[in-house]
Amino acid sequence: MQIIANPTSLIQLWDSREIDFTEMMKIVVDIQQQILAIDGDMHADLEKLLLENGAQQQDLWGANVYPLKDKCDQLEFTSFINIKPSQGNRSMVVQDSGVKELISLIVDKLLVL
Repeated sequence: MQIIANPTSLIQLWDSREIDFTEMMKIVVDIQQQILAIDGDMHADLEKLLLENGAQQQDLWGANVYPLKDKCDQLEFTSFINIKPSQGNRSMVVQDSGVKELISLIVDKLLVL
């Protein structure tokens, strides 16, 4: 697991991953600090890492990245940590289009091809 705060090659991260999922990597994005944590067994592990490094719970959203897929299919906005009734998100999928857009922008900035 690691925190990404600067642009990093997604393929290099994929090639050096610790968790051996066959086609994806779990990520948690901090939409306030515009950083992300990647390569955890569970989104909750990545969430904990960010919280231990100063993140606020309400700013953290889970997603999955599929490095070997086409760019338009690489990001999936699904995670148990996204269930946040107090923030209006009652689903594992991020419902707010503004939050989705922020996540996409941060991922595009930090995980480069």
